[in-house]
Amino acid sequence: MPEWLPTVLATIAGLLSTSSFIPQVVKAWRERDTRAISKHMYVVTVTAFVLWSAYGFLIGSWPVMVFNLLSLVLSATILVFKIRNDRGKSSGARTPREPAMARTG
Repeated sequence: MPEWLPTVLATIAGLLSTSSFIPQVVKAWRERDTRAISKHMYVVTVTAFVLWSAYGFLIGSWPVMVFNLLSLVLSATILVFKIRNDRGKSSGARTPREPAMARTG
């Protein structure tokens, strides 16, 4: 096997897996709607990316470090949106897509 092949495969896999978070970040940011997102899932995901990044650092693998750090930033962003939106919902604030109550006379 060529020496460069594992790095190329890791880079392609990292690009694909990291970019998979971008549509969710954009959607959560634009719509400010995170009701369908599991907070517990993203807590676990963020923790996993921290550990994978540390592992990449320990073994000296730049693709593992870089792509897990990027994924960490994106998934942590989603988690922050989720926590922020949940807090806003519990304080009685309306979401931007929720219609105002019509006054009855």
